[in-house]
Amino acid sequence: MLTCDICPRECLIAEGKTGFCGTRTCRNGQIVPLYYGQCTGLAVDPIEKKPLYHFYPGSKVLSLGTIGCNFACRFCQNWTTAQSCDATLLRQRATPEEIARFATGSTALKSVAFTYNEPITWAEYAVDAAECCRKNGIKTVAVSNGYIGGKQRERFFNAMDAANIDLKSFSEHFYRKQCGASIEPVLKTLKYLAKKPDFHLEMTTLLIPSLNDSPQEIGALTQWIAEELGCEIPLHFSAYFPAGKEPPVPVCTPPQTLFRAREAARNAGLKYVYTGNIRDAAGQTTYCPQCRQAVIERDGYRILEMQIDEDGCCKFCGQTIAGQFSY
Repeated sequence: MLTCDICPRECLIAEGKTGFCGTRTCRNGQIVPLYYGQCTGLAVDPIEKKPLYHFYPGSKVLSLGTIGCNFACRFCQNWTTAQSCDATLLRQRATPEEIARFATGSTALKSVAFTYNEPITWAEYAVDAAECCRKNGIKTVAVSNGYIGGKQRERFFNAMDAANIDLKSFSEHFYRKQCGASIEPVLKTLKYLAKKPDFHLEMTTLLIPSLNDSPQEIGALTQWIAEELGCEIPLHFSAYFPAGKEPPVPVCTPPQTLFRAREAARNAGLKYVYTGNIRDAAGQTTYCPQCRQAVIERDGYRILEMQIDEDGCCKFCGQTIAGQFSY
């Protein structure tokens, strides 16, 4: 048996068997991904859908994913693939070279996102694709839970240009009961990425009624971000809709909960806080932290107007806006 060190579970895997995620196996004395080069499909999305609001806003991203996950979230929005080991869902093959070639073949595409399920579980494929993309001038994004082994963290994220990390909650109890995991490795990933030069980080927290939406928890979460990561990290609070094989609560997140969370985060000093999965003009707008003018106005995933110059500065007062804006 060998230890898989891709994530903190460190599964012991016997020859021909799989670990927790169901997608990594022991073959000829090595831990390898079962479905390298296979994906559930390729789609072109707005970058705002990831969500990334400060990483080439208004651009298009080529998105791909596979199957499996190293979490077991009861509320998973993509559970049909993320919590499945059904190889029949892998309807498309694409080598890393083909992914890069497809992305460079369209002037609308500026980046590739590894998303839909947890890319850490197929790190070898994602890293190879990212390296091919980088050679061709294409940026890459990991949409991830951040639950990665300490030995693998640097190699995986060194290949990427940006990430949106889900901080599911600020409670170890929540992580254990609702996700079957632990919070500490995620916090380590966030601290590592926040200090990584030339890397763009955004965060998302899905607020679930009665489980992780208390003022106390939101206050602790936003204070930790301000103190440990910095006030310029864009934070997205998203509304929950009952989903997954066994939804933990039967009700949707009231918009007022997101409004309160956004206000709490701004009171903690965070400069860029957004609301998602609801229609909220103020919660979708990027404001200059100095002059308070709207510098990016959005309608859903669509950019209505952008007042940021090619140097990434507010056109009204010259304040630098955190992010990457010029190609």
